[in-house]
Amino acid sequence: MSILKTINDIENIKGKKIVVRADLNVPTENGTITDNSRIARFAPTAKLLSDKGAKVIIITHFGRPKGKSEEFSNKILLNELSKEITKPVDFIDDTIGDKVKEKINLMNDGDILLLENVRFYKEEEANDANFSKELGSLGDIYINDAFSTAHRAHASTEGITKYLPSYAGLLMEEEIDALTKALENPAHPAIAVVGGSKVSTKLAVLKNITQKVDAIVIGGAMANTFLSAKGYDIGASMSEPEMKETALNIIEEASKNNCEIILPIDVCVAKEFKENAENKFVGIDDVNGDWKIFDVGPETSKMLDEKFATAKTVLWNGPLGVFELKPFDRGTNELAHTVAKLTTDGKITSVAGGGDTVSALKNAGVESDFTYISTAGGAFLEWLEGKELPAIPPLKK
Repeated sequence: MSILKTINDIENIKGKKIVVRADLNVPTENGTITDNSRIARFAPTAKLLSDKGAKVIIITHFGRPKGKSEEFSNKILLNELSKEITKPVDFIDDTIGDKVKEKINLMNDGDILLLENVRFYKEEEANDANFSKELGSLGDIYINDAFSTAHRAHASTEGITKYLPSYAGLLMEEEIDALTKALENPAHPAIAVVGGSKVSTKLAVLKNITQKVDAIVIGGAMANTFLSAKGYDIGASMSEPEMKETALNIIEEASKNNCEIILPIDVCVAKEFKENAENKFVGIDDVNGDWKIFDVGPETSKMLDEKFATAKTVLWNGPLGVFELKPFDRGTNELAHTVAKLTTDGKITSVAGGGDTVSALKNAGVESDFTYISTAGGAFLEWLEGKELPAIPPLKK
């Protein structure tokens, strides 16, 4: 049962003008979309509304424009959007104003219209009340289907909800339900994987989830800081010496909450960071000199396999090693395959998110085998931190 008001809660949708906030901020190269995942994941919401006879008005941002600019025009999205929705999508080169309203008034039931980049207006990110009201004046109902922008109190994500009845789209509903299941009401034992380069950037996440899960696997250069704090020599490895005391506090806090902190028992070390650099596996007692830790070792992978075999829920944010370069992707790949198999065998619920995490799971070839993968970066992280995301409360029942 969703905690949100959804499309299914809207009565008499046919003929209604529905303003939909999507996040279609896709990566491009030389004017070509290189990954259309965000468009593909949004398309079912637009198609459903159109099929029900609504007039669908899509608001989105694209890139980081400084004012109006052809380079960041939403026009680039049109072909992929039409293809994924399997219906024609019209476009207008503005976001608010009489011209836009005239275009909307000419729409037939089931028509879909894409507006120009909402961030061409500085009032969007300023959450300007007048701009929010202008956006609200475009339709009868507002739907937010952009979880990845939910941590931003912008005009098109939060301000507009003051002027229109507001609901969650299919993707927003799916995302919130998956995250709630994994973090707020997980089946136990629940294990989190938290990786990355800095403890300082994941501090709030670690403090929050020690109260929610039964074990946390610390990966990436973060693990080096924890190992160093526990008195291990980490050689020339990247770490945050100033965070040692904080790391010990997290271990203590986790212990109070009966949450186990799992660190590597062996590691892959090299003297330089380059593809297929000379490397070796050593125990964590045997790192020294100018050797640097770049990944976990096979004994750690074996230990993690045994630990995860007992899990019911897995929450993953951040890689175990420097997965971008071989052979330092081995540890992340092996754990990714383990979690993927447990998921497809129906033994666990697995939820992963964050930019590096999505890339790492794609690198391992298992992105379609997890229960849910969130493409939201900042919003996913703030959810893990336990923060209230400003765009969510207006959508709640």
